[in-house]
Amino acid sequence: MTPRSSDAFVLFGATGDLAYKKIFPALQALFRRGGLNMPIVGMARANWSLDKLRARVRDSLEHGGGIDPDAFSRLCAQLRYVCGDYSDPGTYERLRQALDGAARPLHYLAIPPSLFTTVVRGLAQAGCARDARVIVEKPFGRDLASAQALNQTLHEVFPETAVFRIDHYLGKEAVRNLVYFRFANAFLEPVWNRNYVASVQITMAESFGVQGRGAFYEEVGAIRDVVQNHLLQVMALLAMDAPAGRDPEAMRAEKLRLFRAIRPLQPGQLVRGQFHGYRGEAGVAPDSQVETFVALCLHIDTWRWAGVPFYIRAGKRLPVTATEVMVNLKSPPLAIFDEAGPAPPNYFRFRLDPQVVIAAGTRVKRPGEEMHGKSVELVAHQVLAQGDLPYERLLGDAFRGDASLFTGDDSVEAAWRVFEPILDRAAPPAPYEPGTWGPPAADAVLANEQRWHDPKAGDDKPRVVR
Repeated sequence: MTPRSSDAFVLFGATGDLAYKKIFPALQALFRRGGLNMPIVGMARANWSLDKLRARVRDSLEHGGGIDPDAFSRLCAQLRYVCGDYSDPGTYERLRQALDGAARPLHYLAIPPSLFTTVVRGLAQAGCARDARVIVEKPFGRDLASAQALNQTLHEVFPETAVFRIDHYLGKEAVRNLVYFRFANAFLEPVWNRNYVASVQITMAESFGVQGRGAFYEEVGAIRDVVQNHLLQVMALLAMDAPAGRDPEAMRAEKLRLFRAIRPLQPGQLVRGQFHGYRGEAGVAPDSQVETFVALCLHIDTWRWAGVPFYIRAGKRLPVTATEVMVNLKSPPLAIFDEAGPAPPNYFRFRLDPQVVIAAGTRVKRPGEEMHGKSVELVAHQVLAQGDLPYERLLGDAFRGDASLFTGDDSVEAAWRVFEPILDRAAPPAPYEPGTWGPPAADAVLANEQRWHDPKAGDDKPRVVR
């Protein structure tokens, strides 16, 4: 049975940064394409007026891509505002009145996780959770125990089918393109296994630092910020088997099976780093042991991937800003051409950010009498990273009840089990200079004389194969 669409949107934390930077632009985009026509209720503890909230929305759109006059007008016409203490039952009574009879609201908790229990129970007591859905922002806990406690809190009021854990990375066009490329092409499946793949590298590099968010970063670090969620999701999409059908639960079931097959990390299997200057950031402890860089190796204990290392690397103040996947294939079993040194292996390269590139590395013969070759790259797909905003796509899916791009409770807990053995138990972070590829010790994560593939600033530019 097709889920019924939500008929109202409630945004807790409407005066916060997430609403300003991401949610208001996504709402305008949904109004522009005709996907919304319902009450939009902003909730906050700030004693604002509706006019002040409308001004905040206007300012958000002016800084976030521009105002569409018609869509903005329709958004403002549907906008409501309710302020009050989240622990006050009267706040939720005013919310119920603002919903004006809506039967299936969608509640977005863009608030600190410490407030989740209070808000969820307040919604239930006021009757605002009946037949409703709820969106929860990451982080989904900070370890396995807190993730389980968060799930328990949500399930006291909402069934799992009504809980949407949002990870904006899954809404990116490049990530969706990766899934399509894998399962829409027959030529890939025969080589997508341990018989042909030597290793997989996933790198998320950021040339910038913590950008004034030192206090926040002190609470998370690179592992909790991007590896345990964003990059593990990318790994799952690379390695999972094809879902058995189009149902959203089929995709989630395959990802869960993959997560459960990942071998838990041990403290000696990763290297952490911290860039020089991080401890001088506002909000950062002078003796901070938080990592701004991490390199690690994961193994998947399945028939398809047994023995294939999956290397993950993420860090701030690196030479470029880019997210890239390199799938290195095994070399031919016998060298039959007289060339100087071993030839580089074939590969598949997926640039996920800042542009979308799907390419294959191969060998071709050089002109002349000798059977010598050169490496070339065949670009299968290359576009600017455009299309729907990730939050536009994900909010639209949540309104419709489509959970394909959202994370289930079992998957959240399975992902935390992979990292639980190393959380707060790994060796202290090694220092590295800004503008480098992290501490030299990161090379020790690699096996068999492999080298890290370093994304380059020009790797997303058009290439001509001659």
